[in-house]
Amino acid sequence: MLISDLESDRRAGRSSGNRLCETCVEVLDVSGAGIMLMTDGEHRGTFGVSNATISVVEELQFTLGEGPCIDAFNTKQPVFEPNLVEPNVNRWPAFSGPAVAAGVGAVFGFPLISATPPLGALDIYLHQPGVLDADQVTDAIALAAVIATSVLALQADALPGMLAPEIDSSLDHRAVVHQASGMVSAQLDIGVGSALARIRAHAYTESRAINDVAREILNRQLLLH
Repeated sequence: MLISDLESDRRAGRSSGNRLCETCVEVLDVSGAGIMLMTDGEHRGTFGVSNATISVVEELQFTLGEGPCIDAFNTKQPVFEPNLVEPNVNRWPAFSGPAVAAGVGAVFGFPLISATPPLGALDIYLHQPGVLDADQVTDAIALAAVIATSVLALQADALPGMLAPEIDSSLDHRAVVHQASGMVSAQLDIGVGSALARIRAHAYTESRAINDVAREILNRQLLLH
């Protein structure tokens, strides 16, 4: 049923990413789910979300460069934090507080692995602290594989050297940050990764959205040193 639903979404121009997230919530019996696409260790865009809370989780990870999806992508292993409110080890010091304030009690990341290197990660969360049982973990791993296959199927229809339209549209609102990183890299003669880190640090220090900071850089309203 899921595959036929995705095909219907594609023909109708609806977001298959959001449907995949809604399916994850239903199958796993969790509070919310989101899909992060990544390349070269960097968050490139959110492919789908099930609700506003997971949108905050995705935005925080993009702005701060830390969180369960980024760890899951980098380690190629599931990441579990059953108590984000009072964790045994605060592995995401910048991420945890705002995520809890948004309504996240527990959060988990699963890498999107198919026949290729990971494409990103699946985020799921619970409103209250809690663990996933063995069946939920097994199902989440299987769903992450389905998502990876779906993303690859979308890309298979794209022209050579181009992103599939649905994937491209999911990355559009992140493009401004990567453009700003390139500008800062050239201005300061540093690597793009270091430039992105400076933009993230400025956004975090000023408690601002990283997209807004990036736009000011591109409009030459803000010069980082």
